[in-house]
Amino acid sequence: MADIRYYDVILKPVITEKSMSQMDEKKYTFLVAPTATKSQVKEAVEKMFEGTKVKAVNTMNADGKKKRRGMVVGTTAKTKKAIVTLTEDSKEIEIFKGL
Repeated sequence: MADIRYYDVILKPVITEKSMSQMDEKKYTFLVAPTATKSQVKEAVEKMFEGTKVKAVNTMNADGKKKRRGMVVGTTAKTKKAIVTLTEDSKEIEIFKGL
């Protein structure tokens, strides 16, 4: 398998009511590549957002849902979410500022 780069690890931020309320505790939620490890997520966040220091990374795998259209049955894509906790002296992530 090809080597995964840090800019391929984080796909997009997750913007929900629950993830926005966790920002007060310096917890940010991202949709990440399904093959990414916790250490790769930590490295990607620290490289992509200058001045951030990651304290912990929690990941969740979600299997695809079964979908049916007529007689054809299939599943949606698998996803992986990562909740990144920053240290107290770390800068906040800028992309969540205006939300």
